Order: sequence, then structure tokens, then C-alpha cells
Amino acid sequence: MMSGYQGKKNIPRITSDRLLIKGGRIVNDDQSFYADLYMEDGLIKQIGDNLIVPGGVKIIEANGMMLIPGGIDVHTHFQMPYKGTTTVDDFVQGTKAALAGGTTMIIDHVIPDPESSVIAAYEKWREWADSKSCCDYALHVDITHWNEGVKEEIQTLIKDKGVNSFLVYMAYKDLYQMSNAELYDICKYVGDLGAIIQVHAENGDIIAQEQKHVLEMGITGPEGHVLSRPEELEAEAVFRAITIAGQTNCPLYVTKVMSKTAADIIAQAKKKGNVVFGEPISASLGTDGTHYWSKNWAKAAAFVTSPPLSPDPTTPDYLISLLSSGDLQTVGSAHCTFSTAQKAIGKDDFTQIPEGTNGVEERMSIIWDKAVATGKMDENMFVAVTSTNAAKIFNLYPRKGRVAVGSDADLIIWDPDAMRTVSAKTHQSAAEYNIFEGTDLCGAPVVVISMGKIVLEDGNLHVTPGNGRFVPCKPFSDYVHKRIKARKQLAQVRGVPRGMYDGPVHDLGTPKAGTPSASAKTSPSKQPQPVRNLHQSGFSLSGAQVDDGPRRSGHRIVVPPGGRSNITSLS
Repeated sequence: MMSGYQGKKNIPRITSDRLLIKGGRIVNDDQSFYADLYMEDGLIKQIGDNLIVPGGVKIIEANGMMLIPGGIDVHTHFQMPYKGTTTVDDFVQGTKAALAGGTTMIIDHVIPDPESSVIAAYEKWREWADSKSCCDYALHVDITHWNEGVKEEIQTLIKDKGVNSFLVYMAYKDLYQMSNAELYDICKYVGDLGAIIQVHAENGDIIAQEQKHVLEMGITGPEGHVLSRPEELEAEAVFRAITIAGQTNCPLYVTKVMSKTAADIIAQAKKKGNVVFGEPISASLGTDGTHYWSKNWAKAAAFVTSPPLSPDPTTPDYLISLLSSGDLQTVGSAHCTFSTAQKAIGKDDFTQIPEGTNGVEERMSIIWDKAVATGKMDENMFVAVTSTNAAKIFNLYPRKGRVAVGSDADLIIWDPDAMRTVSAKTHQSAAEYNIFEGTDLCGAPVVVISMGKIVLEDGNLHVTPGNGRFVPCKPFSDYVHKRIKARKQLAQVRGVPRGMYDGPVHDLGTPKAGTPSASAKTSPSKQPQPVRNLHQSGFSLSGAQVDDGPRRSGHRIVVPPGGRSNITSLS
């Protein structure tokens, strides 16, 4: 039967469809063990010792090296249009770079033009990636405007198009930025549909003021970028996003965690039980923002991305520690490469420099070098932060992110001792610079298998553009939504049953000029139906109420709803 099967598969490199890896140490996020592994038709078929496999199988000797799930890069911008130009790495070049670094799946961001069809943008990205991607991919969709039409399109994307995550911008004023009310509405809507909300967290209003101020001071170079976007503006937006997502019971995913303060806020919120995930990127873990002051304009501009890299050189190590302890969960590359000539669009005005850095090829080696080789993180945690956590959050697990029978044959043989020096001369990206230039990194893939085929061996890449498949992400990921569901049941708000108040009501009369009239909240008689304001609840865990004690916060109110009154008897 087996030989007949093999005869039917009359295609070149037949043996690559059936592979046996011998003598590897299989490493998942929760365990490591020695075993052989057999794969066929792009799936892992057997794991164990003394496997019985058909003849004509290609055998790879792992020699005790680690066999781990292929990396998942949760944040890329390949072939991204920007002001009439496009990033230099398209889906061919970008996925080639990914595979060279041990990443076998990417999740790219669809960015619709404001006021244009969201589904049309999604279909355009699908067309680009289907024809060019060398590895499997999925898509996040960015929400660049918000109205009833967009709501309907989002529902279609979740139900029929395999998208379960949407990014909202809190920055880029007058272009993509959403107001707090819009963010609240989006979180409520998308969370109820079982998707996850991502945020680009920076305070866009203040950034716009700061940019104006820095330019007025005559600072036009890349240092102006970081001067106008201090880390407090990232931290404030992260806190605000966590607050709004908490109010709407929506899972939150913070992209591009760049500073200590922002990371601390995420860690703190997690400890309080918020459903929030943090994604540092290759750049924030592997380098810092001191380069914005480089005398070489092109070098300084190469680091321009938003939020900016922190000028504090101890930041990468700090973020690595939080990643190692589980306070941050995934690592993206935010790979978005422009040529030096494209960056030079902003040579006289830092606000015009196209934003983005490289990092898709270096991502996994940076984490191994900075976290595992230094003893902060073990090999299992390395697998978690490079692939398993991403697969769980975006509902791809255990198809992706695990070495197990039935999982996709996306695998890496990883050499923990391999040393390499990062250089633009040898990297796969089409960019002529590399922000990690000259960095020596420990740990690298020696064999990469994507969809059951060897794509990297002996330092040579064998890729087929258009081979990559779109992998749909279904809503209601257990890893994310189990807690959300439990909270929903707890969060039922009910009014207090009480008799109608029929005592005296103070008449406010006509307010004098300059006197603010009482709002509906302080005027129960004018309120058609009582609505509990969740943001200003008088309830506290200590049992105290806002109006306990001698101080009266609103002396005009005779009977605040739910509080004690100064009327001694109510008949």
C-alpha cells in the first residue's frame, strides 16, 4: 500500500514529503524528552522510539539537538503601502527572512485606508500573501475608522474570513486615532463576538502637541521622534486601554511594548486579574533608543518606529526579565522595512520619516541570546514566548505551537551553541541596513521544516513563493475567553429594589449665568430611567460607600440614589 501511495506522488523531491528526525530532544512549552519523529503530508504522524516507517524516507540526524515548534511571528508588515511607496520586503522576501530565522508562520497586519472597505483591504492582503508567502500566515485587521458599516464588515471577517484580532490606534491624530468612546464601543462589540482587541498604545493628542513644540525648537532630526514621544505617553495609553477593556470585559493585547513603564503597567494589571497580553518586539529586546542621537542621519532614521525605542539602555534587559517571568507573553518583530531613500522622505522633518525596523529574521536568536543563554529563561519558556503562547492566544493551538502527533510539521532543529554575527550583508531582508548590525547572537536554527518540507538545511534556503497557506483564526480562543466568560456571569448588574421617594425635592430654579446646571446624574427627578454609571460606582470592597461619613460631596442633593439622607424619617 505504501509503495503504491508513493508512486502516485509523482513530484520532484518526493522524499521531502516524508521525513524522519532521529535522536532529537523534543522541547514543548511544558516538557522536554528524547524521541524520534516521523512526518508525512505536512503533519506529524509519529513520535517515539524505534518507529516503524515506510521505505524511501529522508532521515535527518538531530544528534541530541533541540527539536522545537516553528516560531510564530505575531506582528509583521510585509508589502505595506505607505504614502505612495511600499515597504521593501514583500511577502516573498519577508517570509524568506522569517524562515531563515526559524519562524514558520507570520501574522501580518491589514491596514485599510480610512473610510474604505475593510473587507476589500483584507482581500487585497490575501491576494498578495497567497501568491507570494513562502510559509503559513494569518491576518490581523486594523480598524482605521468606525461606523455601522465597519461593524458589519468586522462581523463578516470574524464569522467567515478567519480573522479573530483587530488593532485600534490610540495615536496618529487625524489619521487613524480613535477616541476613548470609540475604543469603548469597539472593545464591547469585538469582545462580544469572541475576538481580541489589540492596541497601538500612545497618547496621540499629546504627541501632536509635542511634535509641534519640538519642531518649533528647530529640532528636525530623528532624535525629535523620541523627544516628542516620551515613554509616559505610551504608559498612559496602555493604562487607559487596560481600563477601557476592563470596563467592557474585552480581552486586550498590547502590541509593541517598548518601555519599562508600559511593561510594568501590563504586569501590574495581570497580577490584578485583567485579561491582558503584552508583546515586546525584536527591536525593544535587542537594541535601544540611544541610536536616535547618532551623528549619521541614515543610521538614526533606521531606528525610527512607534512607540519609539527607549533611550534608557537598561530597557531591553528589563523587558527580557518580564518576558521570562511570564508578565509579557509573546514576541513579534513588527518587521516593517523601508530603504534609506524612503526614510529620507523625512530628512527635514522627523514626523515624515516612514516608521519601522527589521527583526523577523533575528527575533528567535535575540530571545535565546538575551534570555536563555543568560539563564533568565529555560528552553520550555523559550518555546512558549516564540510560538506556543501566540498559538493559544490566536486560537491556532495545538495545530501550531506544539510538537505533537497531528500538529502541523512546522519544526526547527535548534542549535543552542551556534554563534552568528548579524549583518545587512548576509541577512535575507531587502533593506540595506540592519538595526542589530554587528551584534553577536548565540543560538540559531540549523534545520527548518515548514509544512513538512525542508526549507533550511546546511545554511541554504529552499523556498517556494506562494506555497504558504492562509490559516484561519477562529473566535473564542479558550486561552483568552474562558476567563472573559466567567466574568460575564459575575458582572450582571441589578438595581436596588426600593419604594418610590416621595419627600421634598429641592427646586434648583433657573441657573444664573456662569453657574453650571446640574447634570442628569445629580437630578433624579429629571432622569427618565435610572442608569448605573459603571465608571463612578459608589461601591468599594471595604464596604464603605462614597457618601459615608460627615463630608457631603454634593451638598445640593437631598437624597443621593442608594445613599443615606439627612431626612430622619421617610413615610
